[in-house]
Amino acid sequence: MTLILDPNLKQALAERIRFYNELGIYDFYQRPLPKAASVELEPEERKEMARTIALPVTEEDMFAPAKPESGATDPGKALRIIREDLGDCTRCLLHKQGRKQIVFGVGNPEADLMFIGEAPGADEDEQGEPFVGRAGQLLNNMIKAMGLRREDVYIANIIKCRPPGNRTPERDECETCSPFLLRQIAVIKPKVIVALGAVAAKTLLAINAPMAELRGRWYDFRGTKLAVTYHPAFLLRDPRQKKEAWKDLQRVMKELNLPIPTKPVE
Repeated sequence: MTLILDPNLKQALAERIRFYNELGIYDFYQRPLPKAASVELEPEERKEMARTIALPVTEEDMFAPAKPESGATDPGKALRIIREDLGDCTRCLLHKQGRKQIVFGVGNPEADLMFIGEAPGADEDEQGEPFVGRAGQLLNNMIKAMGLRREDVYIANIIKCRPPGNRTPERDECETCSPFLLRQIAVIKPKVIVALGAVAAKTLLAINAPMAELRGRWYDFRGTKLAVTYHPAFLLRDPRQKKEAWKDLQRVMKELNLPIPTKPVE
C-alpha cells in the first residue's frame, strides 16, 4: 500500500525543497519504506512516518527538480551555469571572514581525471584558481609525472572560499559548499577522482578514518572510481611520503591505461 502525503505536509516539503535548491542542493535520497508498514502500522503511526520518510509523489516530481545546467549539452557551458548559480556566495560565514574571491575550479570540462583538495589558500584566494601556490606547483609536478598536463585534468576543492588562517574547513562549511562540487563532478563525469588529503576523502566518502586506512584501495563514488592520496601541502612538510603518493598515482595511471614511468614525483 502506498502512503499519500497530506496537502499541508506536501506544501511544507515543497517549500523545504525550494529552500535547498536556493542553496545549490538538488540531490535527495529516499529511505526505503519498511515492508511491514503497509500492514501493521496504525493510522497515527502512518502519519508520523510520513513526516520522517521521503515518499514518492506522483502528481509532481518535486524531489528531482531540474538543475539549471541540466539543459546544457556542452560541459563547459554547464560548468559556467553552475558558477553563475553559485554567484557571489554568502551561504556560509566564510564570505564574512576575509575571503577575497570564490575559487570555483579549473581544467578540462571533459577530463578523465579530477583532483579534489580541501580548500583554497592565500595564493588561490588571490588568483581565483585552485592549487597555484607551493602545493599547487607540487601538484603540477605530480600531474606531469603521470604524463599529463594541468590543462588535461580538472582541479577543484571541497569548499570554494579560503578559511581564515588556512584552518581546516568546518563541517557546516563543507556541507554547504560541497553540493556545488557534486554538480561539477556530475557535469565533468571523470573516470577517476583523486581525493587529496583527509578532509577531501572524509567529506566525499563520509568515512572517518586515518589516511593509512583510506589509501591503497578503490572506492565507488556515485559510479566513479575514487582513490585517496596525500595532499601536496602535506608532502611539502613530509617529503618522505612522496614515494607513497607516487604508488597511489601509479594505481590511478593503471586504471586510466596510462603508461607508467619509473621516475617518482620530485
